[in-house]
Parts: sequence; C-alpha cells; structure tokens
Amino acid sequence: MNASPIEILATSLFVLAVLHTFAVKRFAHWAHRYPEGSIMENILHFLAETEVVFGLWGAALFAGIAALKHSLHDAVVYIEGLNFTEPKFVFVVMVVAATRPVVQLAETCISGLARVLPFQASVAYYFAALSFGTLLGSLITEPAAMTLIAILLKRRYFDCGIGAGLAYATLGLLFVNISIGGTLTHFAAPPVLMVASKWQWDSSFMLTHFGWRAVASCIVATAIVTFFYRAELSRVEVVELPARPLPAWLTLLHVVFLALVVMFAHHPDVFFGVFMVFLGIVSATHEYQDDLRLREGLLVGYFLAGLVTLGSLQSWWLQPLIAGLDGSSMYFGATGLTALTDNAALTYLGSLVEGISPKLQYALVAGAVTGGGLTVIANAPNPAGIGILQGSKAFNDEGISPLRLFLGALLPTAIAIVFFWFV
Repeated sequence: MNASPIEILATSLFVLAVLHTFAVKRFAHWAHRYPEGSIMENILHFLAETEVVFGLWGAALFAGIAALKHSLHDAVVYIEGLNFTEPKFVFVVMVVAATRPVVQLAETCISGLARVLPFQASVAYYFAALSFGTLLGSLITEPAAMTLIAILLKRRYFDCGIGAGLAYATLGLLFVNISIGGTLTHFAAPPVLMVASKWQWDSSFMLTHFGWRAVASCIVATAIVTFFYRAELSRVEVVELPARPLPAWLTLLHVVFLALVVMFAHHPDVFFGVFMVFLGIVSATHEYQDDLRLREGLLVGYFLAGLVTLGSLQSWWLQPLIAGLDGSSMYFGATGLTALTDNAALTYLGSLVEGISPKLQYALVAGAVTGGGLTVIANAPNPAGIGILQGSKAFNDEGISPLRLFLGALLPTAIAIVFFWFV
C-alpha cells in the first residue's frame, strides 16, 4: 500500500478527528474550569461541539495540502473536486423535516399507532417511535427520519428527567434502527445509494434481501429495550404538545416540499431551488411556524463536509483491506470499519472492487448498515441526532459520551447481526 504524503497526512488527520470525537465530553468538562464568558471557556466549548470536529480537521487538511504542494490553488482544486451533495442534502432535509407542520404530522401518526398498542401511554409511544417510526427512513430518507424522531424523543423523554442509562440505550437504539431502517428501499440509505445503481439493486431487491430483516430487527430490539426500561418509561409523564391547529393545505404543502427535496436528492442545484421557495412559504406563514433549525442543519452539514474532505483520501488503505475480505470476514469487517469511517464511504470503496460476488456485495452493505449506530461518524444521519439531543436534560449539558453511545448501541447492533447474517 504505497501512499502519497497527502494521503498519509489525510489519514493522520482522520485519526486525530476520530480521537477528537471521543474527547468532546472532556473538552466540555475542562470548559467549566474557566470563568463564564472567558476566551478559554468559549474555545473549549467550541471544541466540545461534536459537529465541528471533522470540519476543523478538514480545514487542517486544506492547509496541509497547500503547504505540501506549495500552492493554495492545488488545495482549492482538491476541495472543488469533491462531491458535497450529501452534506448539502442533509442540511436542507433537516430544516424542512423539523418544521412544525411536518413534526406535528409525524407525532399524530405515531400517537395514533401508540394508542392501539396494549401498553401504558409513555411506553407505547416509545415503542412506536423507535420501531415503526425509524422505518420511515425508507420513505423520507434516513436524515429526515432521524430529525423527526429525535425531535419527538427529545420533547417526550430526553427533556423529562430520564436517567443516563435509558438515555444512552435510547440513543444507541435510535442510531442503529435508523441505519437499518432505511434499507426497505434503494434510495433512502446513503450506503445503499452508493452501490444500488452499479449493482442494479432496486426496491424489490432491497425489500426481499434487507427490508424484512430490518423490520424484524427494529421491532425485536425496541421490544427488548422497552421491556428492560418499562418501569422507568411508565413513570415518564406524557407531554402532549399544546394544540396548535394548522391548515390542512399547509401541512400538505410541507409534505410536498419534503417529497421534492427527497426526489431531487442527487441534484443540489434543484433541491436548493426548492428550498428557497420553501423558505419563502415559511416566511409568509410565520404564524404557523416555529424557528427554523438552521444552526443545527448547518453544523451537521459542516460535520459531513469535513468527513467527505478527510474520507476521500482513505482509499489507499481501505480498498485493499476490503478486497482482501471474504464471507463472514467481509460482513464483520464492514461492521467494525463502519464505526471508524462513514458507512457510505465504505460501501462506495467496496463498489470499486471489480468482480465482487453477490454474496460479498450483500455482506459489505449489510455489515455497513449493521454497524451504523456504533459511533457518531458511522452513519450520515447520526450527527443530526446528536445535534438535536445533546443539549437535552438527560445529558446534563455536558455533551454526549462517545463511549457510552457505543455501549448503548451494542445490544441493537447484536440483534441486527443476528437478523442480517445468521437468519
């Protein structure tokens, strides 16, 4: 594996970025040692923002390329040669999905499902949101589903005094179920999108090979976590949002805009045009709107853009590693590698390996989605969930611990392994 100096630099910075994500809680802790409003406190709080991590190290790579090449132009050419469609799409779809009409529609649907379940109200809503709610990702894309479910969980559970154990178990369950819940179709999950066209996978193929396994895994994993924490969940008072009637036409219009953004997900010039019109509609109907989540969306987009910047130069070691795996080693290797790099990047690199058999194709993608909940960088929608949930009461304003997230995701990941590989 002969690597260029720039590739070695990119890999070194990628490793530092991964270590940085595991240290964000420590930065938040250090910030409290300094007077409020001081320069050091502000700097440490900034470094404790999970969403800025890869963007910062991506900026360091830009500077490093300019230094190694003795040319700012070459660094600019590298950045302009990358594909930032996914970060742009995640930003737009997050903002659209987080609007009041869309959130209230999702809450109405999940509440309706929860009412028919034979459980106490808060237990039923929890089960409905984390099992069937996460499967919405197959229709509206995983980032949109993550945004919706994270907002609903924050209001009903994370801001209502649940313990850290339940909070991290829920976070891990949410991330894993979103990662596998987008595999019922061929257009909603980033790691599937990277290979669907080349390998000629359509939604029928996804449903028969991946979809039923995803549904079963989501239901079983959620049922186990719900049963284990049933006593604590039953003590959570169901917080119903104040009745805020919305015109049916406005809700329908928001759904149409969301559908258009999803439809043109691979065409940023088009979906940004749709987004501009959408912003005009929101401004004209401000009495029916909440504040747009622009800050959260921009931070998540920045995170993913940094991941693209650093991840695009990792093929020198990742691709030979993938090419050398077979069978179970491919599946479990992909599951483990996904925790260290974005699963969409992993499947894309795998698609470049010529002559890969259908069995290995399945193993690669199945492993990539199985491990998509283990870390914040494992799946593109995860930073969106972190951005929404990390300021909630359950995490005591100190951010989310990557280690506890990993531990919280182990059980649902193990259940996904059973269904995706052993069944």
